[in-house]
Amino acid sequence: MSVWLPGAPCTPSGCVVPTGTARALPGAALRLTAVVVLVLAGVLLLPVGRRIPAGLVGRWCRWIVRTAGVRVRITGAAVPTGGLLLVANHISWLDIPLLSAVRPARMLAKAEIRQWPLAGPLVARSGVLFIDRDRLRALPGTVARVAAALGEGSAVAVFPEGSTWCGRGEGSFRRAAFQAAIDAGVPVQPVRIRYRDASGTPATAPAFVGDDTLFASLWRVVSARGLVAEVGIRSAIPPGSHPDRRALAAAAQPHGGPGRGHRAGRRAGRQAGQGVERRTGHRVGHQARCPVEDLRSRPPEVSAVEN
Repeated sequence: MSVWLPGAPCTPSGCVVPTGTARALPGAALRLTAVVVLVLAGVLLLPVGRRIPAGLVGRWCRWIVRTAGVRVRITGAAVPTGGLLLVANHISWLDIPLLSAVRPARMLAKAEIRQWPLAGPLVARSGVLFIDRDRLRALPGTVARVAAALGEGSAVAVFPEGSTWCGRGEGSFRRAAFQAAIDAGVPVQPVRIRYRDASGTPATAPAFVGDDTLFASLWRVVSARGLVAEVGIRSAIPPGSHPDRRALAAAAQPHGGPGRGHRAGRRAGRQAGQGVERRTGHRVGHQARCPVEDLRSRPPEVSAVEN
């Protein structure tokens, strides 16, 4: 892992709490199968994705989330046309279809996806923009490609934290993508994503963090009852309203900011990681537990539910 690569202290064992009610095994298996079928159908259509109407793409993205058993609450609206940088916090694989439901956009994805069997080449042909997270020198070229896409009138979706968090805390927005918006002279639209259970309590079951596997995260979601995804679309930040990318990133950052509950955990994680590194010679990621009290103290928000 690169020394500059963003990381989060979240782990499945330390952060993820299953919901109170679970779906029966046959129902969960059926939902999982349906989600896989929908995703595969979308992957096969990726090469012609730009010719599919945006409204249909948005509905397909909602279907994926709803098929997984998660209700969707969307408040606000995205800028409908023209170049737009969509930025959001990152918790789960569900964030990708949720953000595409806000407005279909070209995703900025890690370069490793190119090597995935079957899906890699298809994703590459769909217009996805790739970032090589292990090569700092490649970053200016990535920023230039994002700026070019924005300048052509495309929407580009980015998760500026650079890593998934469990939802109890948040990472700081990295500034590079915001430079692309400045260079292209396009607005930035911040989106806040949260997950709650049936009682309105913030939920971490959808989180896809640390050494979690995609199947484990998928299974937690499809087997849970009453999950709700809240997508809050904030007002677009017009071009030229902030002097530099640092100020623009700070303006787009969710109001909660970096999670206070994770700071002590990050320090403990670094100390533990340094001990392992001394013993094994390998660099390790941060490991920290999240305070459940921080999660349960947040009140639910009221917004329209999409059934």
